[in-house]
This record gives sequence, structure tokens and C-alpha cells, in this order.
Amino acid sequence: MTTERLRVGKLGEEEAERRLRLSGCEILARNWRCRSGEIDIVAKNGDCIVFVEVRSRSKASGSRFGTAAESVDYRKQAKVRLVAQMYLRQNRMLEARTRFDVISVTLGAHYVVDDYRHYESAF
Repeated sequence: MTTERLRVGKLGEEEAERRLRLSGCEILARNWRCRSGEIDIVAKNGDCIVFVEVRSRSKASGSRFGTAAESVDYRKQAKVRLVAQMYLRQNRMLEARTRFDVISVTLGAHYVVDDYRHYESAF
């Protein structure tokens, strides 16, 4: 992965975390990993555990492959669900209410957030 893509991804995740906190969510984990994969953000919103997939793009990259949110296809959804189960099992939260969100962040010139979209219960 290029340095540019890593930077855009990191900035997108930071913006998503900031806005989740502002909305009253408690951040439980960021970039939580296990053998099966990674979840960008795990948050708690009231009594609900929220697993968030963050997709970031720079405006310069354009929309050659659709929007950032559209890139969360059924395979990615299945992987996030699997990793979420591992997180819940490891943290003894199997009975918790859960939700899967997608946050799309587009960065414009000078890495300023140009567009931010939060899709609750996206899958």
C-alpha cells in the first residue's frame, strides 16, 4: 500500500473516531485485529456495540471504482461479521446488541474533509 493511501486511511479513521466521540459514542478499540482480519473501530453507543468499517478516499483519486461506501461488498461484510464475532467472544460480550456501520470520508485539498457520511446499520 502506498504512503499516500495509508495517510488518507489514517486521517479518515481519525475523523470517524472524532465524530463518533462527539455523537456520544465510547471508543472501545481502534484497528482491532485477530487472525481473521481487522475492524477499524469498535464503539459503544448506549447498550449497543457498533462495529465500524471506515472507507476513505482522496478527491484526487476520483470515483473510478464507485463511492467509498460502495466498496464494502458482501465479502467484506462477511469478514467484518466474522471478526466481530471474535471480538465479542474474546471480550465475553456474545449477548450484546450489535450494529454494523460504514463511514465514508472523502478528503479534498490539503487533506481537509470534503465529505463525511455515516451509514448506521449498513449491513
